[in-house]
Amino acid sequence: MTNMRSLSRSSTAVDPKPILAVALSVGMVGISYGATATSAGFTWWQVVLIAAAVFGASSEFLFVGVLAAGAGPVAAVMAGLLVNLRNIAYGMSASAYLSPGVQSLVGAHFVNDETVALAADHGAPADRRRVFWWAGSAMFVAWPAGAAIGAVLGTVAGDPRTWGLDAVFPTLILALLIPMMKERATAAVVGVAAVIAVVVTPFVPAGVGPVLALLALCVLPVVRSASTATDR
Repeated sequence: MTNMRSLSRSSTAVDPKPILAVALSVGMVGISYGATATSAGFTWWQVVLIAAAVFGASSEFLFVGVLAAGAGPVAAVMAGLLVNLRNIAYGMSASAYLSPGVQSLVGAHFVNDETVALAADHGAPADRRRVFWWAGSAMFVAWPAGAAIGAVLGTVAGDPRTWGLDAVFPTLILALLIPMMKERATAAVVGVAAVIAVVVTPFVPAGVGPVLALLALCVLPVVRSASTATDR
């Protein structure tokens, strides 16, 4: 409660425009997910329940896609978990925003690409914490709401590629990454990750490429050591 009161008192320090823009984009992707899941045989309430409980766009798309392809539920769940392994890296970054106890459990559910990227774009730890919580709250409303709309619309939304909704998510992440590319270490990791993902994607199951791209984190100590040596 103390943390929430602090967030409320400091809400004027948070620029809502980037958060609202990202939430809107997430909601649009949610519409695509809801329509896709409905066409795969899920009911509207199942779509919304999965959206709220999993709260991971790419893993949910993969889960629905694997089931729609005829695989069993165990294979679908394992595929979704594999894609969500990237949240291990995000969780390490977000640990600075979470206090021990119940708050950390709620905060862990908010950890995703967008919340961590938005928070990392701020310098002061207090600002990062506020942005993380406000962004997480906004996404937690936008994603299930978008999924619900897509589920209700069903075939009206159609194939996400027809509407261009499949491009919203990667474009959004790229826009969030660009300001952070000023740091040499971040740029190096992103560049290596992109190369890994592009190279391995034709040879691995759908969704595994981005997970393998996490291997790019191995170059981070090397780049930082080189930067330190140069500064000296």
